[in-house]
Amino acid sequence: MLNMRSSSDLTTRARIRNAALELFGIHGAGQVSIRAIADAAGVSPALVVHHFESKEGLRRACDAYVTGLIRGEEDDDPLQYPAELAALLRDSVPVRRYLARAFLDGSADAAAIFDGFVEVTQTWLEEGRHDGTVRPTDDPRARAALYVAWQLAPLVFDTHLARVLGLNDPYEPDSTLRIMRAGLHMLTHGVFADGHALAAWTTAQAEEDSA
Repeated sequence: MLNMRSSSDLTTRARIRNAALELFGIHGAGQVSIRAIADAAGVSPALVVHHFESKEGLRRACDAYVTGLIRGEEDDDPLQYPAELAALLRDSVPVRRYLARAFLDGSADAAAIFDGFVEVTQTWLEEGRHDGTVRPTDDPRARAALYVAWQLAPLVFDTHLARVLGLNDPYEPDSTLRIMRAGLHMLTHGVFADGHALAAWTTAQAEEDSA
């Protein structure tokens, strides 16, 4: 679970980074000044520049931090602790907002962030296949990539989901739990009652491959 520690546990550099992460996620990096970040972190603008040199340097640090989380620097599986899931979601709101902005605004490391998600997800799904919690597939790479795209879609389409579902804030735990539960219900129980759609696409792919 993407998570941020309490500001009381952080170094000055990490506190500045987390302030930037939150502001960039809410407003977009182009709309946030170094002074605003400094005010949010409780430091001077000069100290922000001392640690990160520029706003772009700070944005790269945010990208690197999120990429590190994805690659397992915090590797607890929230599904093992369902009673704590809402709290974990609440703590991860700034990171999820930042991810949405990173993909929409074209963060320099957006590709690395997405690729990191795919790598971690493919490994996780493969482990699930071995222990019997995930069904096998003939294209594990495509499944992992599509799973990641599905996970990220609510972040990118947040305003549309909020409008259609009547959500006040799609990043808050109650909204996220509703959205993710609906998606997981689809993945666990399926949508189609028979295999006609899959058969049609499989036939089309076979014909394309033989052309």
